[in-house]
Amino acid sequence: MMTAPDMSQATPYSAPRNAALLERLFATAVAAAHPSSCLTAHLPAPPAGKLILLAAGKAAGSMTEVAERHYCEDLRLRAGAITGLAVTRHGYARPTRLVTMVEAGHPVPDSAGLTATARTLAMAASAGAEDRVLVLLSGGASANWIAPAAGITLAEKAAFTRALLKSGASISEINTLRKHLSRVKGGRLGVLAAPAPILTLAISDVPGDDPAVIGSGPTVPDPMTLADARAILARHALDVPASIARALADPANESPKPGNPAFRNAHFRLVARPADVFARVAAEVGRAGFECLLLGDSLEGEARDIAAAQGRMARELRAQGRRAIILSGGELTVSISGQGRGGPNQEFALALALAIDGTDGICAMAADTDGTDGGDGRPDDPAGAMVDGGTAARARAAGLDPAAFLANNDSTTFFTRIGGLMRPGPTFTNVNDFRAIVVDSA
Repeated sequence: MMTAPDMSQATPYSAPRNAALLERLFATAVAAAHPSSCLTAHLPAPPAGKLILLAAGKAAGSMTEVAERHYCEDLRLRAGAITGLAVTRHGYARPTRLVTMVEAGHPVPDSAGLTATARTLAMAASAGAEDRVLVLLSGGASANWIAPAAGITLAEKAAFTRALLKSGASISEINTLRKHLSRVKGGRLGVLAAPAPILTLAISDVPGDDPAVIGSGPTVPDPMTLADARAILARHALDVPASIARALADPANESPKPGNPAFRNAHFRLVARPADVFARVAAEVGRAGFECLLLGDSLEGEARDIAAAQGRMARELRAQGRRAIILSGGELTVSISGQGRGGPNQEFALALALAIDGTDGICAMAADTDGTDGGDGRPDDPAGAMVDGGTAARARAAGLDPAAFLANNDSTTFFTRIGGLMRPGPTFTNVNDFRAIVVDSA
């Protein structure tokens, strides 16, 4: 997998001295979370009846591909014993034989996702006692499986999603709202499939690995309430159309809760977690001869604030003469007030470039492990960016003001002009953000 920086910028670009090491660490993270590395051992034995495979998210294509290979080639299951539907982000499909593959909108839902979700719900409802519903879930499922609550149009749900993504709300807050405005999320898919046995195998992309948050928890009971959802709206001062306000006040849209007997035959298992991924990366850091400082795999907060704090840490390490790599994961947010383009990883990188400005021996990468960071929903959107202690100075020499680009939330344009954008393309998995800061001798 190529992760080399985009070289199409207007000014000459020279990759940081440790760029190859950063690329290797990112590739290690992606490989550790790819379904080919982690899924097969968790796949269940075939049922007496049909295996109904339902998948959603950025890894839905690769998870389905791996599952089909196991059942068709390893177990030689007859073709008629498997049916299903996988919905993934545009550009993330993989070749399948028996399960229908659909590409749909992400992060903003679209009509392809709406149609595919209706078919998914019908398949779940058709499951009998002798069948097994196998749900393959990964980050991005919240947008791919879209079935708005009664009275809400797709256009209204899409506009609300855009507003949520700009608000600075955490992924847990966003998914709490999604769960109470849906006919598939918040355990509703699980209720629909009952009493057939359901097994959900998930790749976690959320801080804390909460099954009720991953993909908005379509097959697990939801502890959050309509009141919680309304409080989130108020906290972020979100202005919503009347249809959404009515839905959040309607008791009929309360999600199924723990203790609901519909979940008696429903089971959930994580096949890959950010913690597993960073353990593999930390081992690679050690092999490279660096001290590893892992700040956690579930960081949350404003991207620019986290960058400023990690930049200070890197400068302190440099002043102490230590050779170290600072690692962190999680899902950072951006409260958008400007008019620019970017995502939390690119904004982190731009803010970090300012935080380490003028310091030799420091370089860093911030990128989303799914291969895209914000953007317009295209598979070739940037995943993040790479910076070093000279990035800000090179920008100013080219007549660009890094602070002004940061104030305008315009990190994509900044890195397009100065260089350093990461464009690996679809990775077919997703365990969220990957950040690495290398502190070396000058």
